Amino acid sequence: MTTPTFTIPQSDPSLSPRQSLPTMYDLPSDNPLEPGLPDEFHLLQPQLLLLTFQPPNWEPELVFSAADLNLYYDVRHPQWYKRPDWFGVVGVPRLYDGHDLRLSYVIWQEGVSPAIVVELLSPGTENQDLGEELRQPEEPPTKWTVYEQILQVPYYVVFSRYTNQLQAFELVDGHYQPVTLVEGRLPIPQLELSLGLWQGSYRGIERLWLRWLTLEGELIPLADEELIVAKQEVSAAKQEASAAKQEASVAKQEASVAKQRAEQLAARLRELGIDPETIPQIDF
Repeated sequence: MTTPTFTIPQSDPSLSPRQSLPTMYDLPSDNPLEPGLPDEFHLLQPQLLLLTFQPPNWEPELVFSAADLNLYYDVRHPQWYKRPDWFGVVGVPRLYDGHDLRLSYVIWQEGVSPAIVVELLSPGTENQDLGEELRQPEEPPTKWTVYEQILQVPYYVVFSRYTNQLQAFELVDGHYQPVTLVEGRLPIPQLELSLGLWQGSYRGIERLWLRWLTLEGELIPLADEELIVAKQEVSAAKQEASAAKQEASVAKQEASVAKQRAEQLAARLRELGIDPETIPQIDF
């Protein structure tokens, strides 16, 4: 196979290199011989998914997720693999054999298929990700075939950052069926989570992100978000304590004024020859 070449236009001497040479929009971010290699979005988006994938009905020690990690799926062809942009598994140790970081995910060693796979669409891999690419003779099966028929992954999600379109598929009777989103989210009761789009800032980038939420649609917080909430709660508690202290001070002042008035009234009664102690109290 020959390596594709790219023609660089003749530069205009009157223009700077930034103005005259190809930009990142003109040059591919992918290796032409291996499309789908990550751009910056392919690094940040899976990271956000990994950090918020926290199924509440599973102990953290039995939850594993990864981005851009080789997934080996066929014991008859041990060199064949797919590399999902992100996938999550429950029911396996967080560490391989309980003590080591994974170099890859080998299905015949792990014994558990992913619960969900996410692919991020890019122009070079869109047909593969959506199952529209046919298998060529003597080549490994397509992504769609591997996820649907070999691994039988219960949920398969594709997301395009170019159109902000989220598409979800659920395995029904051995085949993927499109899922109708609920308020823009994919509920997964088995994980007690939902997957949806969130408009917000992650790593200083404001955009629409794919993110894990509760079944009710509440955000699964990141560590820095939890810290912000904790600081807000501490600040609110301090304000409440300050307000309570001020209220107590006001109440103390009012009690002091009332006592002074009572003493002044008692003194006046004595001047009039009336013993305050002999005045009966009136119940209202």
